[in-house]
Amino acid sequence: MPALTRLRIAGFKSFADPVSLELLPGLTGIVGPNGCGKSNIVEALRWAMGENSARAMRGGEMDDVIFAGTTGRASRNFAEVTLTIEPAEGETLPDPYAAEAALEIRRRIERGSGSSYRAQGAEIRARDVQTLFADLGSGARSSGMVSQGRVSALVNAKPEERRQVLEEAAGIAGLHARRHEAELKLRAAEANLERAQELATRLESDAEGLRKQAKQAARYRSISDLIRAAETEHLAVLRARAAEAAAQNASLLDAARAAEQQAAAEAEAAEAALAEAEAALSAPREAEAAARTALERRRMEAERLAAEIARAAQEAEAAATRLAALRADLAHAARARQDAESACARLAAEQSALAARQSALPAEIEAAAAARRDAEATLAAAEQASEAAAARAAEAEAARREAAAFVREAEARESAAARQ
Repeated sequence: MPALTRLRIAGFKSFADPVSLELLPGLTGIVGPNGCGKSNIVEALRWAMGENSARAMRGGEMDDVIFAGTTGRASRNFAEVTLTIEPAEGETLPDPYAAEAALEIRRRIERGSGSSYRAQGAEIRARDVQTLFADLGSGARSSGMVSQGRVSALVNAKPEERRQVLEEAAGIAGLHARRHEAELKLRAAEANLERAQELATRLESDAEGLRKQAKQAARYRSISDLIRAAETEHLAVLRARAAEAAAQNASLLDAARAAEQQAAAEAEAAEAALAEAEAALSAPREAEAAARTALERRRMEAERLAAEIARAAQEAEAAATRLAALRADLAHAARARQDAESACARLAAEQSALAARQSALPAEIEAAAAARRDAEATLAAAEQASEAAAARAAEAEAARREAAAFVREAEARESAAARQ
């Protein structure tokens, strides 16, 4: 049975530097204090065998398997685990690596980019790696990888889980995985077959339509042949008619040429007559030219007279307009004269009234002066009466004060007498 001979770890969890572990024949043990990385070696082995659960790797996500750095060392951006498997003596590796002397499987993960698998330097799928280790009776979750609490889990396992353990022990887990993959391929093939059947049905319907189109095309070709034959016959008829028309046109052309010759002779005679007539018409033409000249002069004179008549009419119309305006101005002047005469009469009446008023003014001024003198005398008498009244008021106030003093004295004597 093939065996794991070398494990190389670089950047995986606590292994910041590359570490190579040789697994010699026999029992190999790894010892050390707690926290030194013993479990990380087993997890690196499981991870290289195809473990895809970050929780099984004691992490929140798969990038947690990359060395995160310490206070003294920087973090790494990738992690890589390489397994080297060699067949036992007289045995071979599983297909397709049966001819290889050793099988090298490498899994590499880069931060933020996911992981990839390579076998013998060629990239392969994770499923292929899992199937390969299942054929070898091993794997990330095989019964050969016993971790803490796995024994009690096997004791309390369900029948289905126990069946998986027995399949791994019997070395048929890979066959089971291959069967599952074959079933998936079979389902995909069935789906492809259904799509092919649907495509065949659609193609059959398309073929039926194409057959109908082929029939229509054949009918079109036959009708086209009939049309071409009919067109040929029609063209033959047209050709015969054209030949007959050409013969008739030839006879007509001969007749036309004869008529043309006769017309030419007649035209020559007509030209001679025309020359004679033109020679006879020279004198009438001169007379006509003189008459046209005289007529043109008369027409120009008539136009000039018409223009003068129109201008005279316009001047007469303008004179009538000016006459009407003068008449209106004359009427307005007459009304203005009447208004001026009435204003003069009114002013004369007002002047006579003012003269009478002026003559009466000295008597009114004298009466006003006498009234003023009377008013001044009355004002002086009133002032004297006011002064006398003020004197009497002062005397009355002095008498009131004396009476008040007398009353106070009398009250004082009465109060003194009452106390005695």
